[in-house]
Amino acid sequence: MLAATVARFAPDSPLDGLEVTDRPDPEPREHWTTVEVRAASLNHHDLWSLRGVGLREEQLPMILGTDAAGVAPDGTEVVVHGVVGADGHGVGPRERRTLLSEKYPGTLAEKVSVPTANLVPKPAELSFAEAACLPTAWLTAYRMLFRAADLHPGDRVLVQGVGGGVATAAIVLGAAAGLEVVATSRDAAKRDRALELGATAALEPGERLPARVDAVMESVGKATWAHSVRSLRPGGTIVVCGATSGDAPPAELTRVFFNELRVQGVTMGSREDLAALLRFCARTGVRPVVDSEIALSDVGTGLARMSAGEQTGKIVVLP
Repeated sequence: MLAATVARFAPDSPLDGLEVTDRPDPEPREHWTTVEVRAASLNHHDLWSLRGVGLREEQLPMILGTDAAGVAPDGTEVVVHGVVGADGHGVGPRERRTLLSEKYPGTLAEKVSVPTANLVPKPAELSFAEAACLPTAWLTAYRMLFRAADLHPGDRVLVQGVGGGVATAAIVLGAAAGLEVVATSRDAAKRDRALELGATAALEPGERLPARVDAVMESVGKATWAHSVRSLRPGGTIVVCGATSGDAPPAELTRVFFNELRVQGVTMGSREDLAALLRFCARTGVRPVVDSEIALSDVGTGLARMSAGEQTGKIVVLP
């Protein structure tokens, strides 16, 4: 089968470590199912893997990808939940949690094998391409908004760094749920796009907000952390799912303790969260924002676009 792999680590130029090549089909394994991938999508996790983060040399070549939708052997249309080991299904109770492409081969291939329990039925209302956008970025945004921050209609939320998959998802999901969404971006076109997606305001990073917010969705890290802390109301929550600009900003601890702020980390979400997200999209008409679609054989073009921060929404890969 054709697959996109980490062939070697390239910390300074991650695309140099990419190879798209034939790989053996997944071997049968008890309590696992091999899915025919109809669509996958890219995440920054793929770039980190190419840099060597979370992998060891002896694991190479490793197939990239955490997101996919496809068809099970019985013809069922499914969405792949990419977290393995969180509850022991298919691996045993003592295995630590990993994402696909960290220990087990990922989804940027014509086939992927996952624990059978990790297959969630795909609603007929969603295309394979739309469904493939959901399991990482959109699932993370869903959990950040409605589980970690516990936001409700009418609450205010700041989404830092428009353009990436999580930030875009947070704007769309938040607006659909009746939240007042403020977004930030250095790029004027992306700020305009945020308004089109449902944000009530779109500002430059660091700009003073119209009012303090109940929660901040933070995936940028060092470049926006101080602004995130200062934009929260007392008792508010910063939900962190990544740190694309660096993970060691000044902590702003005085503001954190004085204003009794809460910092909550999120890595994707549960199968139950994914099922709820799929129902939310099917029932409300909300659909993932697709930046572009590319062939698996041309996945390097999509990774380059994502690395340069040129996309708004998800880049879908079609095997």
